Amino acid sequence: MNEVIIIGAGPAGLSAGIVCAKYGLKVLILDEFMYAGGRLLGQLYQEPNGIWWNGIEESKKLTEEAIRLGVDIRLNTSIYNIEKNGKLWDVYTEENVFQTPSLLLATGAAEAPISIPGWTLPGVMSIGAAQVMTNVHRVKPGKKGIIIGINILSTAIANELQLAGVEIRALTLPKRTKLTEKSANPSNTLDSLTQLSHLAPDKFIQLSGKLLKIDFFKKMVLTLYPKKGMKVSGIPFQLKKAVIDIYGENSVEGVTIASIDRKGTVIPNSEKQIDVDFVCIAGGLYPLAELAALAGCPFYYIEELGGYVPLHNEKMETTVEGLFVAGNITGIEGAKVAIAQGTTAGLTIVHKSGVNVEKRLQDSIKKINETRENALIQFHPNIAQGRQKVLQEWEKYQFI
Repeated sequence: MNEVIIIGAGPAGLSAGIVCAKYGLKVLILDEFMYAGGRLLGQLYQEPNGIWWNGIEESKKLTEEAIRLGVDIRLNTSIYNIEKNGKLWDVYTEENVFQTPSLLLATGAAEAPISIPGWTLPGVMSIGAAQVMTNVHRVKPGKKGIIIGINILSTAIANELQLAGVEIRALTLPKRTKLTEKSANPSNTLDSLTQLSHLAPDKFIQLSGKLLKIDFFKKMVLTLYPKKGMKVSGIPFQLKKAVIDIYGENSVEGVTIASIDRKGTVIPNSEKQIDVDFVCIAGGLYPLAELAALAGCPFYYIEELGGYVPLHNEKMETTVEGLFVAGNITGIEGAKVAIAQGTTAGLTIVHKSGVNVEKRLQDSIKKINETRENALIQFHPNIAQGRQKVLQEWEKYQFI
């Protein structure tokens, strides 16, 4: 029997496994992917100090340290059920049932799809799939493509694709429907882009980002924004265009794009066809928390965290005895925050095993907050307020 089982070999799961193993606990990490690293694998970007953050290298470092410490990492392993069995957890995989008193869910996030006519054609993929193809497998998704959905994730990956020699014809909005009300709205999209302005090499763009937080300037920009879009790092950002159709016989051959008004409504007779050989759909990320639901965790919808998250405290404990969470299952943030959360979850498990690491645990909680405050990119605005909402719900739950 393993003293700790971690589901998810991403940055949170690996860092938690390393901490537990350092204190002598027997750790098993399970993941359905063929490589350890999770979403960290596809990340590649340059920080303001000029240093490149290479997700593959960071994943390699974490994996090698975990293996050196004796962590058992089993990849290509899908988990289809977890059950509480007395004081133990039964973790069901296709080949075995594993048992542990301490179960950490570090399942990460999934991409939200956007339904567009033609989206089942070969050559249409999620933006995350294009990132993995390019950065992990070193395979270009195509020669020239278009990205539907303008957000922090799609903007970052567009630059990565361009670095790989892939032509990005444009980043555009999706056609407005009941499901795409927010992502198809130019004003909401502009709010999202202001969160990236501090990373721009151009001082004027950095200043513009600060001004766009003022409603007057934002309305003025939306009014004056060119119909042909604006190029950022050579890629056209189309805030006044939306893809209404993807066409092709046996695979993607192009998209139909139309002009939209300030609310995202398509302007009649403004359609135009653009030839591309692949399409990326960027609907954003949401916490992948189904296993926590199986375990009986209470959930709360926190918009600032990207969706429904299992109730947990600062120590990464849930309301269910012996069950812990870390990483994007607790809310959508960057890999560095996930690593800090994994460290905290690991220390909490160690502390509950009988080793007094209270001082280190409290320091690790502070480290999470510091990492969050210094994060270059936040996937959702007001992330700190979202975290506070979870803690408030936790306090309420203790008195039920």
